Amino acid sequence: MSRTTTVASTVASAAVTTTTATSTTGTLEVPGASLHYRLQGSGPLLLIAQSGEGDADRTVDLVSHLEDAFTVLTYDRRGLSRSRLAEPGRTTPLTEHAEDAHRLLAAVTDEPALMLGCSLGAVIGLHLAVRHPGQVSTLIAHEPVAPRLLPAELRERHTEELSGLQDTYRSGGLAAAFPEMARVLGIDLSRRDAEPGLTPQPLDDRRRANFDYFIEHDFAAIIEDTLDPASLAGTRTRILPAVGATTPPEVFDHRCATELAQLLGTGIRTFPGGHNGNTAHPRAYAAEIRSLLAGR
Repeated sequence: MSRTTTVASTVASAAVTTTTATSTTGTLEVPGASLHYRLQGSGPLLLIAQSGEGDADRTVDLVSHLEDAFTVLTYDRRGLSRSRLAEPGRTTPLTEHAEDAHRLLAAVTDEPALMLGCSLGAVIGLHLAVRHPGQVSTLIAHEPVAPRLLPAELRERHTEELSGLQDTYRSGGLAAAFPEMARVLGIDLSRRDAEPGLTPQPLDDRRRANFDYFIEHDFAAIIEDTLDPASLAGTRTRILPAVGATTPPEVFDHRCATELAQLLGTGIRTFPGGHNGNTAHPRAYAAEIRSLLAGR
């Protein structure tokens, strides 16, 4: 059975779905949550695990440059947008996020998938590679925010940065948190480096609510994460560490990617843009994905 046939035949029995000419959206019930997801395109299955407050809608520009070559699976992490929690306000451990990704993949294919994980999404991919070896054949891990990849002294410093960001948000809201988040992660808030012709997505009420969950709960999950770096060396998943071309080498996420590459004994791939290159440089970013996954 081909991968594309597998997707088409299993998704209807796994979840509530709505199909249009260009995509399939659905809701998958999992323990403690309902997950909203979207399938677009044709070809090998590529799961994209977004970063930050990113839900399935944050990938639309990138997916438009990939759907002729891949069946792209995107979703809202539990706690964001349309993915509802049975216990609102609960912090979800990254291991549980990885189980969500595992269940989504199992619902739409019985063959190994490809995966792009960005920032927090990359850490979800690392847990998935350890917990369910073989379910993902290749993982592009773009600037994983994984303190346990770092030496002890750097780990403590950067977890304190994340905790400080939570305090800044609680006292001053997003207006105060954004500049500090940009400093910690090396993000260019001006978007001067973005590809021409992009229309920025508005900071609407849904994105504000997503940022609230991300900073309050996902930051806590990052700080408390239990990833065992030694376990990554034995996974059957091919892991490709990656950084953004404009991400400063001294910031947290760049250092995590560098440490991951050293741990695995691999090179490190450089993608267009910075930490959010997938949204700021979707065309060039997609071209890099195509190049890396051409041989799979």
